Amino acid sequence: MKNPKKSKNLWKLWAGRIHLWLGLLTGIIVFIVAVTGCIYVFHDEIKDVVYDWRKVEVENKQFVAPSELKKNIAEKFPQASSDFLLYPGRDRPAMVFGRSEGEEFYFYLNPYSGEFLAFQNLHENFFDIVLHLHMYLLLPEDIGKQVIGVSTIIFVIMLITGVILWWPKKLKNLRRSLKIKWNSRWRRLNYDLHNISGIYLHLLALVIAITGLTFSYEWVDESVYYLGNLGSSPSSDQVITRIDTTSEETSENPLDKAFYKSLELTPEDEMHFVWLQAKNSPIVAGSYPKALHYDHQSNFYYHPKTGDLLQEQYYTDKSSGLKLQEMNYGLHTGQYFGMVGKIIVFLASLFVAALPITGFMIWWGRKNRVKHLTR
Repeated sequence: MKNPKKSKNLWKLWAGRIHLWLGLLTGIIVFIVAVTGCIYVFHDEIKDVVYDWRKVEVENKQFVAPSELKKNIAEKFPQASSDFLLYPGRDRPAMVFGRSEGEEFYFYLNPYSGEFLAFQNLHENFFDIVLHLHMYLLLPEDIGKQVIGVSTIIFVIMLITGVILWWPKKLKNLRRSLKIKWNSRWRRLNYDLHNISGIYLHLLALVIAITGLTFSYEWVDESVYYLGNLGSSPSSDQVITRIDTTSEETSENPLDKAFYKSLELTPEDEMHFVWLQAKNSPIVAGSYPKALHYDHQSNFYYHPKTGDLLQEQYYTDKSSGLKLQEMNYGLHTGQYFGMVGKIIVFLASLFVAALPITGFMIWWGRKNRVKHLTR
């Protein structure tokens, strides 16, 4: 008959080994990802303070047409493409994503006059570098995405093994195991900070890690969708992806037609976008209720040559799985819960960044202590 105590100790032994070696393997990556996450959480608020052109005076007239913005960009940057246009709000400049000679840019223009305000090179802008470091470690995207993805999976395993290692032998000691002994020596204090902060944070850290994995792996993103729909794929979520344009004549400015129609369909929403995809793909337009908040999205699909409305997909008509999938960014950054959510994610990321440091100090202290005792 197996000894339950021996089996439990064996679990802790293996959990300890896995926790140690995986921590040593990925600690620096977890630290970098957590710190850059802390910085990026408040990127919009910081940029509003640093750049005065991030706000414009509200005018009582409609937004300038996308074709006018594209024309103004072409005059300054003749080689630049400009296929994705975002109107973030009544008091925000229009933002256009473009490429030119291998570089990627954001162009900012006054949404009421079309006046060119500023541009940012994504390869040189501080917060875009932070984002690239957070998502790809500044490596080529295909490589960096895998490194971050694998490290995040390892971090999830470490959260689980950390709970196993922390779990007290007797339940009556559970409350005592949740308290930090602040008056103890630094090694004991460091040990408590590592273990107990990890326990308090592990559920939140798990949510942040899993929502982060959706950016690295499509299968995780799809799993979130099917989980939200309990394994089904409702027909209401199916959208047009390809259009036969050979028999249609191009009307004047279909992009403008699509944009203004979307404004009519969602007049209460603050943020709108329009996106000209590939030649045989529909023009995609959409809106969000709040400026710079990327959730509760409604989408509309238009003919790329005529600008005629082909399909409506309001947020209220989307399935639970698609809603969960689209709120991923808001959950990952805390934005979904407003400023309180951002502060919580910021503090959680800060504590997660400390875990590899306190964990390394525990390992280093034990290693040196063993060396000292064996001399």
